[in-house]
Amino acid sequence: MAPASPEELKCAANGGCAADSLGDPPSAGYCLPAAGPAAVEGELRWLRRGVEAAAKGFAIGAGLKGGLALFSVLVRLRSRRSPRSRKVGAMTNEEAVVLALKETVRYGLFLGTFAGSYVSVDECIAAIWGRKRTSRWRSLLAGLIAGPSMLLTGPGTQHTSLAIYILMRAAVLASRCGIKSRRFGNICKPLTWSHGDIFLMCLSSAQILSAYILRQESLPSTYKAFLNKHGGKDLSILQGVKDVVNHTAFSNLAGIEKYYKSVGVDLKLDPNMKVPCSIVHGNQSCAVHFIKFLFQGYGRAVPVYVPVYLVPALVVHRQDLMKRPYTILGKSLLGTARSSLFLSVYCASAWAWTCLLFRIFQSCNTPLVVLGTFPTGLALLIEKKSRRIEIALYCLARAIESFFTCMTDAGLCPPILQIKRADVVVFSMATSIIMHCYAQEREVFRSKYLNVLDWVFGVPPPSDDESNKDFPSSDGTKKIC
Repeated sequence: MAPASPEELKCAANGGCAADSLGDPPSAGYCLPAAGPAAVEGELRWLRRGVEAAAKGFAIGAGLKGGLALFSVLVRLRSRRSPRSRKVGAMTNEEAVVLALKETVRYGLFLGTFAGSYVSVDECIAAIWGRKRTSRWRSLLAGLIAGPSMLLTGPGTQHTSLAIYILMRAAVLASRCGIKSRRFGNICKPLTWSHGDIFLMCLSSAQILSAYILRQESLPSTYKAFLNKHGGKDLSILQGVKDVVNHTAFSNLAGIEKYYKSVGVDLKLDPNMKVPCSIVHGNQSCAVHFIKFLFQGYGRAVPVYVPVYLVPALVVHRQDLMKRPYTILGKSLLGTARSSLFLSVYCASAWAWTCLLFRIFQSCNTPLVVLGTFPTGLALLIEKKSRRIEIALYCLARAIESFFTCMTDAGLCPPILQIKRADVVVFSMATSIIMHCYAQEREVFRSKYLNVLDWVFGVPPPSDDESNKDFPSSDGTKKIC
């Protein structure tokens, strides 16, 4: 037997020689990559990326939900209600704490599983079929598969608003991709309108505020409680306005008079009224009511926005806070004042616009309520430009949910849209689009969102070339492996 050549020894040391597609013996100098430390390191990198993504996702989910739950529990404990004053069937403080812990863990598992499963599917597809070959659709599929992790928040818990909001975010990213596309650039050009966020806010306000007055059951319970607080009107007043709009007999006219008497206003209402201004603001004129409501609404809005601006200043900008405390705190206080003014003007103008139309037309009906609440969205102009689209999309998600709830109740919703867990389907579709944009169209993301996504998912390595790659050999020449 002839002694082995140096090339054969080199191939044997690397784990074997590559054969061509027809089964011919390998040519000298062409070697398979070694299944050694490099391959093991690659597998460990995939595993490490998946575990880190799952851990970071859990931390974000548990942190966000836990922070909100902690705030809710602290407010509940601060109220210090005695057991006798607690309503029958109301949750005790101990039960509230246990529920908060469960919700925190569930949301942590939700985002942790989403991040971990996305990275796992992404890496598995890349390992089997190659990164470059699958680069156009790999993240799309991985995001779609990871979407059902929303079920971990609870099998009976619907998250329609969240799913629609994520879908709106996906639509924004897709529109940005379309704007810079040669094929769809002209079609998406109207989306570049500088005041499109204001139009979306006006459109959303028409549905949300109309539902607040006429169909509160179409709104999520938490959002309904928020509107009832900042809407500044007793439920008996809302019911009275609804009776006038629907042209039905008053169901609780005495209750409205009793409410006004409890706040020091002696009011006698006309059961045959056509315009409900006296129900809305009692003996006050529409202009005086707007001004007083504006100041009262501002007082209600400030506590909402103080944590929104101060918490990021203390947590996110803590290093700058030590260097430039007056600048950071000044911006936070200015943002709080500005956003509080927006919310107070938004709520006050909702009643002002509807009262104005009722007075002009000397009538009250559903179209006038919708028309009167539409210009309420103009209050968004008070907010700074970077926050407008965020608020508009949030309200649009709530408006879409309310609209389809009303459609379903009226029997006008197509059966295909009445899926039991439509929120999971919508969320999966949205995350599929978002993760595809994250992998392929990173420039459509704002830097702050991109930094968070990179921190959670880890920036994946560049796509490998499906063609042959050159690796330097020990003698300095390049060998194809």
